Amino acid sequence: MSTLTFRAATSADIPALITLVTSAYRGDASRVGWTTEADLLDGARVDAAGIQGDLDRPRSTILLAERDGQLVACAHVADVDGKGYFGMFSVDPAQQGGGVGKQLMDAAEAHAAREWNVPVMQMTVIDVRDELIAFYERRGYQRTGIKKPFPYGDERFGIPKRDDLRFEILEKPLAGATA
Repeated sequence: MSTLTFRAATSADIPALITLVTSAYRGDASRVGWTTEADLLDGARVDAAGIQGDLDRPRSTILLAERDGQLVACAHVADVDGKGYFGMFSVDPAQQGGGVGKQLMDAAEAHAAREWNVPVMQMTVIDVRDELIAFYERRGYQRTGIKKPFPYGDERFGIPKRDDLRFEILEKPLAGATA
């Protein structure tokens, strides 16, 4: 298999990003992989305006992982109040389990440490996603015990199929940061 290449997304990438993120998390297509949220949420996972907002924000990058010019994964990385933020992590369901996600996470963490010198990376994960949380723990993230309410009624986050959803913050110290 050919090597992954990484680059920052531009506005021209928005349609491909919507397709990729949706395929990784929503609907029947997402069930091919193990990251699906199809049993938890309906509706859109991302939209063009939200992605454009992330592209336009200072100290914010959407990293793309490509193989032979084809988008296979993405992640949003940002400096939020002096801490790295990792989100919108999506790997093409047909590519999951082959190391693409691990390589992208490494690239995202290195980007945040190098570009913004943040000491830690944080993410929010729906706390009932035990398998996903276990994946992040194997990558060095730790549960903080800090919970945030799920934004019920805000369809930008999806349409919940359950009434017990909430987010938990996971955190990992970053190598290379000097803060």
